[in-house]
Amino acid sequence: MTETETNAYDVVVLGAGPVGENVADRTRAAGLTTAVVESELVGGECSYWACMPSKALLRPVIARADARRVPGLRQSVQGPLDASAVLAHRDYYTSHWKDDGQVGWLDSIGADLYRGHGRLTGPRTVTVTGPDGGERVLTARHAVAVCTGSRAALPGLPGLDAVKPWTSREATSSKTVPGRLIVIGGGVVATEMATVWQALGSQVTLLVRGKGLLPRMEPFAGELIAEALKEAGADVRTGTSVESVTRENGTVVAVTDTGDRIEADEILFATGRAPRTDDIGLETIGLDPGSWLPVDDSLRVSGHDWLYAVGDVNHRALLTHQGKYQARVAGAAIAARATGETLLAEPWGAHAATADHAAVPQVVFTDPEAAAVGLSLAEAEQAGHRVKAVDVDLSTVAGAGLYADGYQGRARMVVDLEDEILRGVTLVGPGVGELIHSATIAVAGQVPISRLWHAVPSYPTISEVWLRLLEAHRDA
Repeated sequence: MTETETNAYDVVVLGAGPVGENVADRTRAAGLTTAVVESELVGGECSYWACMPSKALLRPVIARADARRVPGLRQSVQGPLDASAVLAHRDYYTSHWKDDGQVGWLDSIGADLYRGHGRLTGPRTVTVTGPDGGERVLTARHAVAVCTGSRAALPGLPGLDAVKPWTSREATSSKTVPGRLIVIGGGVVATEMATVWQALGSQVTLLVRGKGLLPRMEPFAGELIAEALKEAGADVRTGTSVESVTRENGTVVAVTDTGDRIEADEILFATGRAPRTDDIGLETIGLDPGSWLPVDDSLRVSGHDWLYAVGDVNHRALLTHQGKYQARVAGAAIAARATGETLLAEPWGAHAATADHAAVPQVVFTDPEAAAVGLSLAEAEQAGHRVKAVDVDLSTVAGAGLYADGYQGRARMVVDLEDEILRGVTLVGPGVGELIHSATIAVAGQVPISRLWHAVPSYPTISEVWLRLLEAHRDA
């Protein structure tokens, strides 16, 4: 019987997606020995099945839509997109689903990669079962960081497995364009993928159980995107639930709660996420398998002074950029505790992921784009802040008219009337994704309204909406 190999490190990271990579980067920069365990591709969901492929698919769609709004150019872009070229562009940005480059990066920072399935087998201990079935035991002197992310959550419809539905992975990696596609859901994945496949030639039917799209944003964001999807030819139905799904002779048949029968070639369920914690050995340390892992602002799991949960698994903000932010905080906190440095855990301190509560930014890359940071009006009111919403029609800004004929969009800032700062900002319209960082700085920095008057927007840019918002607030 072969003896199981045991290796000791300062830090062991479970998961080599962007979050795990950033934890490893920060702990290695602090001089801590670090092992990273990955069962799939180094680079994780974002690199191969989410952020990168979806945005590579969306970029030609948005560029064509923008060009069609520009005089002298619109007549040149009236034809269909070259679907093969768009899919090839997507394949390039996923590195054709090969992770050599990211493995090389891990090697460059001095982290050791272990390929295989990692499971906790006790405090500070991870057992890795490799592709060949062999086992290695990794022990952590200071910390284990769980960075295993999330997976698509499917509803409990009878016989759904036999239908072979798409999840976000299939939607971003499909090699062909389905003639007809049903999309179930009203969130980011649903709206972005409906935008992509409708533009590439699918007839999309979007079925939304709720009242509208993007329910976590200001209501007008979902309303403007729903209008645009309908104008593009998609069938958008809100207040609609799916009661059953079957596949008959290759055709998907969905029956709604109103008795409508909808046929398609594929069906995408974009109905939420679940943590990838069901088979990582949580039961060996007194935690429930398959659960989200609650953490403090340094990303340490409650009741376990050596265990960190970073990124999607803690359910704070399921966004790649926010997970990377958490990873930088967690890596710094692990290093501080390991070296006996003072922990700067006060709000906005070096070891506190405060932005998770107050300044989470997000861009939805539909046409029009929707971007938001901080709290919506409803969220701010529910949190007990005395606030007011200030709205501006983006088409009134000179830069918007220059950007596109018939520009349609809207901006809102949520003003705290007691502290005279911004609690949140939402922008909807072509090109607004590149504007959201200025709003993020204003919200995260708690910049006083009086100081924002001195942040002069360049003319003529869409950023001049900041001046219009401040004027509307002053004149209200």
